[in-house]
Amino acid sequence: MSFQLPRSPIAPLLVNPAVNLLRIAAAAASQDGEVDRETIALMRRQVAEGLLADLDPAQAWAELANGLMSDAPSRMLWVLRESRALQVLLPELDALFGMPQSADDPPTVDIGEHQFRVVDEAARRQAPLAVRFAALLYNVGKSDSPPEHLPAHYRHMERGLPRIEAIAERFRVPPEFRDLAVLALLEVERVHRAAEMRAGSIAAMLERVDAFGQPQRFDWLMLLCTCDFRAYPGRATRSYPKAAMLAAALDACKVLDEAALRANYEDDPAGATDALLEARAAAVARALRSERWAGQAAD
Repeated sequence: MSFQLPRSPIAPLLVNPAVNLLRIAAAAASQDGEVDRETIALMRRQVAEGLLADLDPAQAWAELANGLMSDAPSRMLWVLRESRALQVLLPELDALFGMPQSADDPPTVDIGEHQFRVVDEAARRQAPLAVRFAALLYNVGKSDSPPEHLPAHYRHMERGLPRIEAIAERFRVPPEFRDLAVLALLEVERVHRAAEMRAGSIAAMLERVDAFGQPQRFDWLMLLCTCDFRAYPGRATRSYPKAAMLAAALDACKVLDEAALRANYEDDPAGATDALLEARAAAVARALRSERWAGQAAD
């Protein structure tokens, strides 16, 4: 299936030309979708002429969301990048191309290409739109890491946070989309290191990400971490033991009688919080006695 930009003088009366450009890009993400080189060249000329300059970001998001929820979102994103539309719509994402990140074999990957693979993995796993949105953005703080530190990206979280917030405001996405993207920014790399953590640190992580109060968001974070892991070369068919390990830790904590524990510290809220964290750490230690080391060996 091939898509071309309408050239009839009637076409602009039927749909905003800028929206039409994005719809063609989004259609490329569907099964068997593609855009020919001549059409991409035309799209590039239109973008250079300022076609997208006055487009309402809310309209743009509606088309981007359609593409992200298709079978292969990266095909839409590549069309947007090739036409230079990505520089206009998501310059924070476009800027990741050419930036290296540590990997296994090869030793580094291009972060921009990696994010496209992550969102495709999210599509293969039929992830909700919130996960696919976050899949694009959790590394946006790495586009301007100091060259002398590469492929490490020190303090990328501080740089990434205002960028994610700006993107979320620009497209007016639901708050839970922004919150998940921020959570991924802060926690994906920590989750990848979970097998090295002590039980108390794992219990603290579960508390920090509010796995007890927002279990669905925790599941989405684990899904996103799995997609990030599997997007690296050579890992597409490998299991991701950290997600199973943290799920087991969470289950172990859930069976604690929290109400009874807090009742013992009725007049000491701080003591109750400390006791609960200690009890959760002990529960995690019991639950992961074997799973913890198995997960470490598998990664």
